[in-house]
Amino acid sequence: MIEESRIASRPLGRKSFGRQLLRNWQLYVFLAPAIVYFLVFYYWPMYGIQIAFKNYVPSKGFLGSPWVGFDHFERFFHSYYFWDLLWNTLSISFYALAIGFPLPIILALAFNEVRNGAFKKTVQTVTYAPHFISMVVMCGMIITFLSPSSGMIVRIIELLGMEPAAFLTDPRWFKTVYVLSEVWQSTGWGAIIYLAALSGVDPQLHEAAIVDGASRFKRMWHINLPAIAPTIVILLILNMGNILGVGYEKILLLQNPLNQESSDVISTFVYRSALINGQYSFSTAVGLFNSVVNAFMLVMVNLIAKRTSNNSLW
Repeated sequence: MIEESRIASRPLGRKSFGRQLLRNWQLYVFLAPAIVYFLVFYYWPMYGIQIAFKNYVPSKGFLGSPWVGFDHFERFFHSYYFWDLLWNTLSISFYALAIGFPLPIILALAFNEVRNGAFKKTVQTVTYAPHFISMVVMCGMIITFLSPSSGMIVRIIELLGMEPAAFLTDPRWFKTVYVLSEVWQSTGWGAIIYLAALSGVDPQLHEAAIVDGASRFKRMWHINLPAIAPTIVILLILNMGNILGVGYEKILLLQNPLNQESSDVISTFVYRSALINGQYSFSTAVGLFNSVVNAFMLVMVNLIAKRTSNNSLW
């Protein structure tokens, strides 16, 4: 009897889905471009991952090139530059995460406490503006500001009676320049997500806390911060899932032979190997290693967050 009911329910489920599809066809049409975009630009190119396990020759194509197995991976893992690339990538990523992740939270909490509307809008505009500057222009500004001969920041340091460092050529300063400029460009924009989460806080909670004598700092700590905690966890998971994905554009634009010791990361190495040296199979193998590690970090951090805070992506 139970089996008959299950069999009878299957066509009804398909019919109900078909009915829903017809009833909400406008929504599915609206969703279709996004689905096509991901299929064409993200899933279909995965077909080319196979060249990481082949000795790819353009004239022979994907199918005609001979298989070499894990030779390219072994070559990368046993190379003298493997640990340097890994260290530079991880150190820049964790440095940027340690400095850049909490600042948008602090800025959003500060904006939420400001009551002067004109001042709040002005500061928000100033902090959001750098996000809209293109990467090429941003790197040009950084190079101009830190130029040893005419840089504005160098001149200010000299006026204060201090000796300016070689910010653009000293390998010890590259990571700091990269991270602080990244913070300048992205902190204000990143605060928007937290401000949106703070807008959903029930005002009655603050009213009750004020009646109980809670100070503004205590209300922020015990009401606002827990309210945005799920958002913080989700964004932390996404950031950890991209821990080896340091973008090559900015690093490539700020890189020079003098600071390459600390600025060369996996993404710039892949760019140089593929587009400059023509080592397509080897660079694909390195990029695949990068993606696998990022996916592993995403799954692990999501699992930890799910078990500790019950907040996760899935």
